[in-house]
Amino acid sequence: MEGDLKIMKIIKELYCPIDINMINEVIRNSLSRSVKGYSRLWVLRFIVSCIDLTTLEGSDTDYKVENLVYKAVNPDEDLPSVAAVCVYPSLVRKAREVLSKIGNKDVKIASVSTYFPSGQVDWSIKEKELMYCLSEGADEVDIVINRKALLQGDYDLVYSEVAKAKEICNKYGAHLKVILETGELPSYEHIRLASLISIFAGADFIKTSTGKITPGATLHAFLVMLYAIRDFYYYTGNKIGIKPAGGIRTSNDAINYTIMLNEILGDLFINPKYYRIGASSLINDVVAEYKRMKKEND
Repeated sequence: MEGDLKIMKIIKELYCPIDINMINEVIRNSLSRSVKGYSRLWVLRFIVSCIDLTTLEGSDTDYKVENLVYKAVNPDEDLPSVAAVCVYPSLVRKAREVLSKIGNKDVKIASVSTYFPSGQVDWSIKEKELMYCLSEGADEVDIVINRKALLQGDYDLVYSEVAKAKEICNKYGAHLKVILETGELPSYEHIRLASLISIFAGADFIKTSTGKITPGATLHAFLVMLYAIRDFYYYTGNKIGIKPAGGIRTSNDAINYTIMLNEILGDLFINPKYYRIGASSLINDVVAEYKRMKKEND
């Protein structure tokens, strides 16, 4: 308890108002950057390796997940596998079976949990779902923060739920991604606070959105989260990953996020260990552009 109080004190010390003009200026400068030629080919390959290829629909079937896994392992003959496939808890076992059949050990199985996307149930129910995901074979779990508690100022509860989820994930050797659902947070200050609470509570990644509301990922929210990760890194020396998700559909979108990541956090974070992109249709656009550019440059 004393340790938690100390951490909450640190979070309050790192919390600060957001300069909107500064945020806008950084984004304008970042969007003015261009990546061309062989550098763009490299970035496109890198983006593929960072994708969490996702299907989260009520109509998902075993057949759909099987096709998703094959696509994840082999997006194109000249491209790497994606980082992970992300599915609902009931389909984790199927995804694991298909990966085992293929013999691929690089692609991770991720699942959403804790009553995704709303999180509006008691922790005891969230805990059961989380343990179910992990027992079915998930390597990574994307949970949602308790936005109700955050917006009501019960920051201790937000912290507690993330910390308990992290403790469970540690028992299974799994990674924890914490979704802020930035589109439901009313200010950049709320986004920073949610980021810091999640990071100090043990998140391996912080993630923008569930993809189930509008807006999903935005460069503004992403930038605020990047600054929180940077401040945590300066304060502790520990690196935390980030995952934009929700509405990222084109290679240009993904490149814009990747440029900003590099400008704020630097080369140390240009790695799928610390950067993921949650998407379902993005890979089609990236593969198409990569094949076109490669043909032009050969």
